[in-house]
This record gives sequence, C-alpha cells and structure tokens, in this order.
Amino acid sequence: MNGSRRLKIHLGIVFLLLLFPSYLTAQSRYTISGHVSDEKGEMLIGVNIYTQQKKIGAVTNDYGFYSLSLPQGKYVIVYSYLGYETQQKEINLTKDIMLDINLHASTRNIESVEVKAERRDANVERVEMSTNKLPMKTIKQLPVIFGETDVIKTLQLLPGVQMASEASGGFHVRGGNVDQNLILLDDAPVYNSSHALGFFSVFNGDAIKDIKLYKGGIPAEYGGRLSSILDIRMKDGSDNQYGVSGGIGLISSRLEVEGPLVKDKSSFFISGRRTYADLFLPLAKDSLAKKSKLYFYDLNTKINFRLNEKNRVYLSGYFGRDVVKLGDLISLDYGNATGTLRWNHLFSSKLFLNTTLVYTNFHYNLVVDEDLMKVDWITDIIDLTAKTDLTWFLSPANTIKFGIGTTYHDLNPGLIDAKIDTVPYHYDLPDNYALEHGIYLENKQELSGRLSLEYGIRLSVFQNMGKSRYYLYDKSNPLRYEITDTIKYDRGKLFNTYTGWEPRLAVRYKTGASSSVKASYNRMYQYIHLASNSTNTLPINEWFPSSPNIKPQVADQVAVGYFQNFKHNVIETSVEAYYKKIHNAIDFRDHAELVLNDRLEGELRIGEAYAYGIEFMVKKPEGRLNGWVSYTYSRSIRKIPEINNGEKYPASYDRPNDISVVLSYNLTDRINISADWVYSTAVPRTMPTGRFEYEGMIAPVYSDRNGVRIFDYHRLDLSVTLYNKKKLQKHPRKDGKPRGDFESNWNFSIYNVYARKNPVLIQFKQSDLNSRVTEASIVYLYSIVPSVTYNFKF
Repeated sequence: MNGSRRLKIHLGIVFLLLLFPSYLTAQSRYTISGHVSDEKGEMLIGVNIYTQQKKIGAVTNDYGFYSLSLPQGKYVIVYSYLGYETQQKEINLTKDIMLDINLHASTRNIESVEVKAERRDANVERVEMSTNKLPMKTIKQLPVIFGETDVIKTLQLLPGVQMASEASGGFHVRGGNVDQNLILLDDAPVYNSSHALGFFSVFNGDAIKDIKLYKGGIPAEYGGRLSSILDIRMKDGSDNQYGVSGGIGLISSRLEVEGPLVKDKSSFFISGRRTYADLFLPLAKDSLAKKSKLYFYDLNTKINFRLNEKNRVYLSGYFGRDVVKLGDLISLDYGNATGTLRWNHLFSSKLFLNTTLVYTNFHYNLVVDEDLMKVDWITDIIDLTAKTDLTWFLSPANTIKFGIGTTYHDLNPGLIDAKIDTVPYHYDLPDNYALEHGIYLENKQELSGRLSLEYGIRLSVFQNMGKSRYYLYDKSNPLRYEITDTIKYDRGKLFNTYTGWEPRLAVRYKTGASSSVKASYNRMYQYIHLASNSTNTLPINEWFPSSPNIKPQVADQVAVGYFQNFKHNVIETSVEAYYKKIHNAIDFRDHAELVLNDRLEGELRIGEAYAYGIEFMVKKPEGRLNGWVSYTYSRSIRKIPEINNGEKYPASYDRPNDISVVLSYNLTDRINISADWVYSTAVPRTMPTGRFEYEGMIAPVYSDRNGVRIFDYHRLDLSVTLYNKKKLQKHPRKDGKPRGDFESNWNFSIYNVYARKNPVLIQFKQSDLNSRVTEASIVYLYSIVPSVTYNFKF
C-alpha cells in the first residue's frame, strides 16, 4: 500500500472519529422520541428534555419533536418548559419508545413558578450566540403605542437591534440595512412588515407562538440576507378543546378562535384584528374627512392534521391589508398574503423530514384622481418556494441537518395606467424574474462537556430569467451613467448565474460551571435588494434583483462573546463583540431617482461597507422583578468611490450609542407594572450647512454625505396590567385540577411619558419674511400617547 493511499485511509478514520464519536463505543442504544405539546395540543418549541442519570438531553425542534438516544437501562426523563409544570417519566429503555408528552400550564402564583423553558444555564451551555428568543408573555406585558402588542418594536429593545425611525416598522441589526433582515412567518418571507406606514407591525401577538432572532452565527439552513433572520412561528390551535380570546382597544380589536376539527387528530386556529378609526370619520365636520378612510386588518389562520404517528400536515396562511383614502383624491391599498403547506414525516425515531411549499405576495396599489389627471399604479412581488429538510438525531452529541430548496421570484416594479387631459398613458416597467436555489449541510456536535461545535456549509445559486431587458452603461461619469446598449432576453431564458459558498461555524467552550466563551463566523449572500434612500420602510420602495450589472452583496461576520451567570443562574450577563465586512455594498448617487425608474441600476453605486460593535446585556429572566438592561456601541461605515469624493462616510442608520432598560414587576399576583426607557445617538443626515448666491439665485451648500447629527432619541413608556380573578368551571380536568373557564385583564399604557419630541423629519425652506434666511422646521409624530385595552380568554 503506497503512502498516499495510507494517508487517505487515516484521514477518513479521523473524520469518522470526529463525526461519529458516540458510535465508537460498542453498546446497545435505544431511542426515546415523540412530540411535546401543551394541554390544548399546541406543539411546544424548545422544550428541554434530559435524563438525570446521564446528565444529557435534547430539545424539541420547530415542530415539537424530540429524539434522545441512550444506552439500555432505567432512566428518569425530565420535561421542562417556561410557565409549565415539570413532568418526570420513569422508563425502562430496552427498545425504541415513542412517547408524546402533554405539559400543563403552571399556576399564576408568582412565587411558585420555578420552571424555565430551558436549563437555567442554557445561555451558557448552548452553542449558539447572537440569538434572542422572546416569549409572547413578556412581549404582551410591555408598554405599547395605542395598546397594540408589537413584536418588531419589542425586538428593537434588544442589544444590536435598532429602530429605523419613529414611524417605521423596519429595524437595523448590527449595522445592516432594513432589507438585510429576512423575516419569515411560518417559513414565508414577509417583504413589508408594517401596518399604517410603520406605526404597527403586521404580526398579531395573539397568533404568534415562537419568535427567534439570529444576529450572527446564523445556521446553514438560512440564507438570502446579510444581517439577520427573524423566524416567527404561528400557533397550531388546540386539538382537544375549543377556546376564544381577544381584546378591545381604543383603535383596534382582536378575536381568536381555536379548537379541534377531529378531537386529538386535527385542529384549527383563526385570529383576526381590525382598526376602526375610519368608523368615526363620517361624524367629522370636514367634508373631506367624511369621505376618507384609514384602517388596516389582518387574518392569521392554520389547520393541521395528524394522519398517523409518522405523518402530520399543516396548512397556514396570513392575509393583511392597509387602506388609506383621502376623499376621492387619493387611495392607497397595500398588504401581504402568505400561504405555507408543510408535511412532517418520521422515517424512524431518529430521522425527521419536513417538506414545505410556500407562497408569498406583496401588493401595492395607489390611485390618484384629480380633475385633469387620473393615475392607477400597481406593484407586486410574488415568491414560490419548495424545500425539504432532513434532521438526523444521530446521538445526543450529534444532530445532522440537510436541506435543499428553490424559490421563484417575480418582482413587478410598477404598472401605471394614467389619463392626463383626456390623453391615456400606459407605463409598464418590465418584471424581474429569477430563480434562487440553496442546499446545505450542518452538524451540531458536542465533543466534550466543555467543547461544542455547530458547523456547516451552504451553497446558494441565483439565476436571472427572461423575459427581461437590461442596459449597458458607460460609467466614466460618476454623477450620471449613460446607456450605451440595450439587451433583451426571451421569456424563460436563464441568462445570468451567481454562485456563492457560505461556510458557517460556531464554537462554545465552558470556562466554568456558569460561564463560557463563544465564537462564530458566517458568510451570507444577498441577491434581492431594496431601493430606498430613507430610513422609512414605505410600501413604494422598490425591490430589485442582482443582475449582470449588480453583483450580489456578500457579508462576512465574526463574533466573540463571554457569558456568565450569577446567583445560581438567576442573573444572566453577556458581552459580545462583532465585525462585519460587506462586499458589493449598494448605495445611491446624490439626487437619485428611485421610483418608477426603468434605469434604476444606473442610479446605484457599488463599494464596500463594514460594521463593528460591542454589546453588553444584564438580564433577570424570572422572578417578581424581571427584565434586562443593554448597551450597544456600534458603527456602520461605507466607502464607495463615487460617493462623498471616495471618502468614508457613516450609513444613514449609524447610531453609535444605544441603551435599553426593560423592567417588569409583579406587584401582586394580579398586578403587573412594566416600563422601558430607550436612548440612542442621533442618526446622520446630509443637510445644508451654508448657501451661496450666483447670478441672483440662491443655492444651498450641503455637508458631506451623512455628515450632520442633530437630535438624540430617547423615550420612556409605562404600562400597568390588572388581571381579573379566574372564573372556574365546576368540573375538573382529567388530572383533578380545576379547569380555567374565563380570564381577563386590563392593560393601561402610556407611550412617551415625558412627551419627548423626537423628530422624524427636518425640513429646510426659505423664510417667508426674508428670502435670504433659511429656516429649519421639525416634524415629530407623538407627544404623550395613553391607551387602554381589555383582553379576555375563555
């Protein structure tokens, strides 16, 4: 045998030793697996399952499934989850066992709640870092504007996450733009996450089961965005009892209904909400207000079927609309629609399959109807996705995931039918068609009690597809590119392909019983981008794909963190530092035309960007007083040769200092007081710093790109929740405990307690009294905003 062949064999053995260490100890092993749900049949995500004898365990996946392999023997298996009573099961493991568990909600007595969703030291033990998971119970207790629970605005209180602006549902993560966040609702991408032009998010808190935000160390199963993944899962609905819940607020109301279709085999869930400020407009004295409309509504629904022990089918959907009408002059209608069909299949107790079909649509329609002009503008985005994911629970120390998927993109930037002075016009921007594919392999592996890894690789492929028209540009003049040629492609023709390898790695090393050091690296490719030169996520902002002219944006991020718990894991602390480099970063030339421009690519300027920062957090997740305090120092810098004379400049969302204080105090079993205070450095703007006169004309002199900061942002919010006593049914539950029949609460909140006037816009104009004087005016949205909401459940 030659040396080369011997070396290959040795390397193969080393690989097997690394990948399958638990299989090298010859011993009979069996698997206990199943699903964990609450008493209503709702599958629970992230339930902690462990054995006291072996001190090893597992957690349920996104569909409530778990798998734990152990040597033959007798064990006590413990199931624990936040807000639920811990269950223990004694088993004699002599063969593979399927065991489904129902956890019962714990009583509301504050002092008795000792159960956590994870191990008390899960933040230290788990490999993943730069990840936040928020329980809906916490989100619903925090102060909100107009009484509407808002997932997005709660995320903005976390370290490394910053709001786009006061009137925006967008957010920035670790120096990334709003379009660099992939928002998933039951695996369906959501392109516009805002209602009421940014005042509220599209996510109804009553319909949400689980929320997880990845800021770094992103697993290989995710791709398509540079900065973050926000993974939101809807409720499944109860398969054993009917229930109704909802809330009545000052400007909106909600109603949720759930129950079994076939008891213990299938269930349904439906939740809707609507604002009703428009119902009072006909009472207004102004004739224009009488004819106006202003409201939004949304609907979440889900049904699921348990075909047998090994097959389950889920069908979920979301539909939401915003309607704004100013008399007969202007009408605006926009919203999202999503649909997800999912099939879960168990090949065995260790091999789990999830196949998903996804539909996503974002629609925008603007109508302007004046005496001599009528304009009807329609924009659409449609995504169709098919993907399959396999999870192999190889052993308690190894979980391997593999997946493959493809997405069809149809981006319609604008179709306009207009009539001006009786002359008809038709303007149709060409659709952009593309295919986006992904395939990945990842492994979660525990090498020892101290050292754990999560590593993987993702291959992404992006293909432009006709029917399309693209321009070639002469870029010698940085102020304006000139078109030199036009290329057309027939329908269905694949004419441009980008390929990206995306490695991922996360490492955790325990330095003590309650401390650990973690590090991560991920590379991400982004092929779909947003044309916006403001911080507001307006529906008219245009999404456009990478193309022969626009290369995909590529981000490399490294992060390192230290995690330490104190007082027997009652207090959690962490510090994380990160550095992110973005290649092919996109920005826009000065005075760019972004709306209804079929030559949009000529407005873009390409360069590099980088972001870095450090995040501190102290958190007390449970007890009568709970909450967190976080501080983030971060910078987001761009360097694009054709902007700002080639000099570095801050991004328009660069906020160096960001502080959040979030506290919740249970005064009694029935009274909760919550508060949050936020502070952030002013965002930079390009503003006039002087003026000059030339041949009788006065012109402004502007600062460098984003060279001026004026007003820092800060705000205090308060809320009080009063829980009414439960009215109990006379007949008990199967376990002998009383069954809750009706419960309710009143939530009183004050947004912006000390009436801080945080500007959303600064306007400059010539003085009416002296044309040689320029005046600045500040536009702000809120003073003090009180609200009250009544919530009920039965």
